[in-house]
Parts: sequence; structure tokens; C-alpha cells
Amino acid sequence: MKIGSWGRFPYSKNSVQPIDWLTQIPTVIDSFDETYLPFGNGRSYGDSCLSENGNAFGVRNSNRFLSVDWETGIIRAEAGVLLSEILELSVPRGWFLASTPGTKLITLGGAVANDVHGKNHHVAGTFGLHVRKFGLYRSEQGLVECSASKNKELFNATVGGLGLTGIILWVELQLRPISSSMIDSQNIKFSNLDDFFSLSREIDEKFDYTVAWVDCVSKGSNLGRGIYMVGNHMERGTLELPKSTKLSVPVDLPFSLVNPLTLKAFNAFYYNKQLSKKVNKLVSYEPFFYPLDSITEWNRIYGKSGFQQYQCVIPENNAQDAMKEILTTISTKGFGSFLAVLKRCGDINSPGILSFPMEGATLALDFPQVKGKTNQLFDQLDSIVSQAGGRLYPAKDAHMSGEFFRDSYSNWEIVEGFRDPRIMSKFWHRVTR
Repeated sequence: MKIGSWGRFPYSKNSVQPIDWLTQIPTVIDSFDETYLPFGNGRSYGDSCLSENGNAFGVRNSNRFLSVDWETGIIRAEAGVLLSEILELSVPRGWFLASTPGTKLITLGGAVANDVHGKNHHVAGTFGLHVRKFGLYRSEQGLVECSASKNKELFNATVGGLGLTGIILWVELQLRPISSSMIDSQNIKFSNLDDFFSLSREIDEKFDYTVAWVDCVSKGSNLGRGIYMVGNHMERGTLELPKSTKLSVPVDLPFSLVNPLTLKAFNAFYYNKQLSKKVNKLVSYEPFFYPLDSITEWNRIYGKSGFQQYQCVIPENNAQDAMKEILTTISTKGFGSFLAVLKRCGDINSPGILSFPMEGATLALDFPQVKGKTNQLFDQLDSIVSQAGGRLYPAKDAHMSGEFFRDSYSNWEIVEGFRDPRIMSKFWHRVTR
């Protein structure tokens, strides 16, 4: 079957050869004349999930749970298992993912390969910190087991290694205990970017989960206004799975619904719909962590040209000033995003050599792909991020220059040294060649 990236830019269809059983791996590898790339559920935005030669090795059908221990919260599952499938089993038994990104529709192997992180990075770090071990298939070695104590260097190169070091077969993961599937949350309005940083420094230590939606088209004294969303797992309650209904974008639109007029109207509505300064509410974990998962095929709203996500992280000392400059540049250009997400990351280091987060602040926005305009804006933003000592998230990228990548991730050659010689992605070829 044919697959592409979630952002649908750059346009590059890969032909995926799915496997149902791990014993099929050598045969499928032998069927590829050139290099290939492991492929999960296709939720990476840019070209890190696209094979340089169009040969994709599909692991989604390899999705079995191999062992579980509900006393300790340790599970072992094949790499094609989705995070949503883990939650369906673990939540009713009082366990939750120790770190989770903004979608539960990614594979376990993809979560390791991109070393994903979430709203609780300041207390739990990245996904890779909770991986106990995994099995890796390398074309020249066969099966290799990796952990923090066994084949440690290969373990560190694979966590956040973008699927380049081999095919992740299975993962052993430590979950975190919970007493309820409900989240005790607060939504707090703030007037501008300075208010966000003051609020964050004041209350982050009180909550496990913190993130802010930002009105990225606001200007002047309202620059960076938004809503700060924080929460903790309830200490008591039921462990029921959420009862959710799905909406859908049924067709590919010929044009993007995201434009200056719709952005201004939506952002004004979203900011002003909360009338009071603070709102306390109990919500299920699903809308709190995964709001976009309730809309299937939501990437279609950007039209056939697709979109790019821009996600950067700025070190703590420069974060406030750099974020002001970034948001000023975006609003001045008339660009923007419905879902602009801002949060502060903690100082917990990941084992992953190419792990994205650093202590500071990270901002993520989706931009419709407009030829000649989107990348021009990104070049300006890259300059700001680079001068502030920040970096971009490879799992979300479709434009970063090789020079910027190599400067940002100075240890990239270590991962190159561990790269399986049969594996190559469009991203890696673009930034290292």
C-alpha cells in the first residue's frame, strides 16, 4: 500500500511492505533492492518518516502484547502497538503512560524512535526515560537486545534516533500508577507572553501536566495571550475508559481552511469564550491529553498542499525574549495556527542522543503549506531560534537546513555511526548529506 506523512508535505508516496510476524523480517528486507525505513502509523509531520528510496517497512500489523505485570506496571509489546491500545488495557487496571505526546495514535516503536514528550516533561522527562529495554533488528546483525545496561550506546542512539539504527521489534515499558481516569484541571487566562512566563514559574511545580494555548495572531500588549491548561490525575475516582464520539473531515479540500480571516476569528472566539480568569473542571484524560484525536483525518483541513508544523525549543535564559520575537514575526506576517502550543520543559535529561527537549520553552504551530511563503517565514524563525541557542524537532520538520541541524545536534555523527547501513530517510539524507 502507499503511505505519506501526516503533514502531507513534502509530497512523497512510499510503498510499504507490512509484516504480520517478526519471522518475515529477513524476507521483506531481501525484497528491497535499495535502502528502506521502518514505518509505524504515519503520524510524523515532515519527512523523517519517509524513506529516501520509497521503500517502507511497515510494523503496524506487528501489534501483540507479549507480557504484562499489573502489579508493577511493566508491559512488553510489539512495536506496532498503538499508545491508545496500551491505554485501553492499562487505565482500567490503574496504570497510565508515564509520558505521552498530544496524540495516542502513534506506535510504540515510533514513540521510542522520536523520543516523544508531553505536558509533564518537567516532572517525568521524555518517553525514553521509561523504556526499560527493546529488541532491535539490524540488517547485518539480526536481533540485538538493548537497555541502559546492555548495548547502552546503541540504546541511546535508538531512543530519538528516528528509526535509523534498525527495526524496533518490541519494547518493554514502565507505566505510572493512577487512581482515576479523570483529570482535575484548571484553565487560566493570561493577557500576554510575560504573564505566561510569570504564571508558569509560579504554578508549574504544583501540577504534573501544564501546557498553554496561545493566540498567535495577537499583537502589541496582547502579544502571546492565551489559556494555560494545567492538571493532575485525581487522587480518587473511577478507572473507566472515556466514552468519546468521533468527528471527521470526510474529503480532501481543494484549499486550506486556515487563512488570516479564519485564524483571527477562531483565535478571538477561543480566547474570549472563557469569561472568567480561572475555570476548574474534572475532565476525562482523552480530551485533556488528546483533543485532536477526536477528529479523524483532521489534516485534510489544510487542503491538498498539506501543512508543516514548526516546533522549536529555546533554552531557559533566552526563552522569553526569543518567544516574543517569534510570535511578533508570525503575527506581522499574517500567518498563524489554530493550535499554537506553548510550554516550558524541565531539566531532566533523556538518554537519547538526538532527543529534542531541553530546559526552556517549546512552541509548536501548524502552518498551511504556501509555496514561496511558508518556508520564507521558517527561514526567519530559524534565524531567531539559532541565535537564541535553540533547536527544532526532527519528527516535525520538513525544511531545516543541514547546517542548522548539525549545529543544533552536535552528536549527530554518533547516531550516523550506529545507523543501519540499509536504512535511510529523506530527512537524514537531507540534513547529513
